[in-house]
Amino acid sequence: MPMASNGTRRDSGSGRFDPPQVAIGPNRPGQRGRGPVQKPQNFQGTLRRLWSYIDKERRWLSIVFILILVDSAITLSTPYLIGEAVDAIVGQGQVDFGYLEIVLFAMFAAYAGDAGLTLMQGWMMAGISQRVLHRLRSALFGKLHKLPLAYFDTRRHGEIMSRLSNDIDNVSTSISQTTSQLMSGVISVAGSLLFMLILSPLLTLASLITVPLVYLLARTVSSRSRPLFKEQQVQLGSLNGHIEETITGIDVVKAFNREEQSIRTFEEVNARLRETGTKAQIVSGFLMPLLGVIGNLGFAAVAIVGSVLAVHGHISIGVIASFIGYSRQFVRPLNEIANVFNVLQSGLAGAERVFEVIDESEEKKDAPNAVPLAEAKGEVRFDRVSFGYREDNPILKDVSFSVPAGSSVALVGPTGAGKTTIVNLLTRFYDVNEGRILLDGRDIRDYTRDSLRSSFGIVLQDTYLFSGTIEENIKYGKPEATEEEVRRAAEASNADTFIRKLPNRYRTQLTENGSNLSQGQRQLIAIARVVLASPSILILDEATSSIDTRTELHIQEALLRVMQGRTTFIIAHRLSTIRDADRIMVIDQGGIVEQGSHAQLVQAGGVYSRMVRNPLANADGA
Repeated sequence: MPMASNGTRRDSGSGRFDPPQVAIGPNRPGQRGRGPVQKPQNFQGTLRRLWSYIDKERRWLSIVFILILVDSAITLSTPYLIGEAVDAIVGQGQVDFGYLEIVLFAMFAAYAGDAGLTLMQGWMMAGISQRVLHRLRSALFGKLHKLPLAYFDTRRHGEIMSRLSNDIDNVSTSISQTTSQLMSGVISVAGSLLFMLILSPLLTLASLITVPLVYLLARTVSSRSRPLFKEQQVQLGSLNGHIEETITGIDVVKAFNREEQSIRTFEEVNARLRETGTKAQIVSGFLMPLLGVIGNLGFAAVAIVGSVLAVHGHISIGVIASFIGYSRQFVRPLNEIANVFNVLQSGLAGAERVFEVIDESEEKKDAPNAVPLAEAKGEVRFDRVSFGYREDNPILKDVSFSVPAGSSVALVGPTGAGKTTIVNLLTRFYDVNEGRILLDGRDIRDYTRDSLRSSFGIVLQDTYLFSGTIEENIKYGKPEATEEEVRRAAEASNADTFIRKLPNRYRTQLTENGSNLSQGQRQLIAIARVVLASPSILILDEATSSIDTRTELHIQEALLRVMQGRTTFIIAHRLSTIRDADRIMVIDQGGIVEQGSHAQLVQAGGVYSRMVRNPLANADGA
């Protein structure tokens, strides 16, 4: 059963992990991200990895290869038939109409067969490319679920989405356009060369002068276009990241009158994308016109040498006509193969960015002797725990405390002190650098991660609801729940009252993140989600900070019912939320500076007492 949560946050301020080259997104306060680090291109390595996905379609590729082989044989017969037709017309000063009719019928059959086989190849390659992309997309999306939280905290979400959409689409285009062309091109080149040698070795030698030119041109263009296509994908990812952030935080953009600045940033990124894309298209666009010029040079050489041979009676006019046809079939696949490598640059640039994600380090696997955690009692102990998101900036330093099962603990302190970090460590979103955390007397690393997180229910300040019905969102932590269980959970969280007033009640469709509900209503649904999941330990991270006082009372009533009998960690800045906790711990400078009940800490006259007496400090301090 997945952990019933709305997401996670890390402490802001000095304790926040702050990688270089970051951009702050409005959706999650303090969340930071960065574009991808451009790595050296590895054409052959990326191609081999991509082929490992294509190779699973070996059976269908074999069928396509057979079709291409038959199609190529038919195509290779047409220049010979053209030569026969020419000789039937000009040979001996008369026209052999009977033979000419047979040749023309054979040509018609050849062209019809070529069209049919080409259609079948396209249909099969479309299926092959989509199945390959399905596996690659599934591998990437599955990988995202295995990555640690730190990966998402240090990257813009729009850039990650770009890899899953735009880069995958580029790979799809590359596979569908290049695979069959490459196979047919190789067969056509070999077959055409064979027939050219049979017809006239001298003409063959004349036509081959273009081959080195084609190779040099293709290599030059591909080497220059490859880094441009990679940079184009990077800029596209940055653009998507900015768009995603702007749309998600459009209310913040409008509230601070930042529309013009957002548009300017968009224009700057869009201009870089346009510039890079233009360069890539210009460089790659040189290929086909120049290949056409080289091809015409080859035809001219064949025409000149063929004319000399025909004048001396070594070959017939029909042979020259056939040879020009074979020469065209020889040069055209060479041009196509050169263009294939040009198209591959864009596809492999996208594939390389996809494989960068797939190669990222995953969350640490469960220990070999890890055991499932069943029905945790909720006794928590931090034993000399030290942790920092960066090695040079520790947030928690040698922290130790114990929480009895079924009790409530409030964590207060300045921004960045490490309150949310304690929660992230407890749920193993991050692992401690030193020390250990025990749950029911056992190191949490000795439990399987899934069973550990299933023991926690988290309600955050930034509630996240998924697109779907209210019922589906409440059942997110327990998909097998019945309608009656959902209703009871909603009643326990005080959500049932407003849900029944909606036109479709529990079947009401929610837009993205439940934007068609109020903040308080979204919070009540989040609490209902936790109630239905029935966790052993409850974590309330600023659960009532974004709502008005009246709604807060409504939510607190629901939370008190949920907290009964459960170990509860409360992170809040409102005194009304924390004063009734069994124990309050004040965290500052990487450690616990005070702890006790509300009355004890107020009487002690320390940090907590000053926070209580100074409303402004209290607002900033928890």
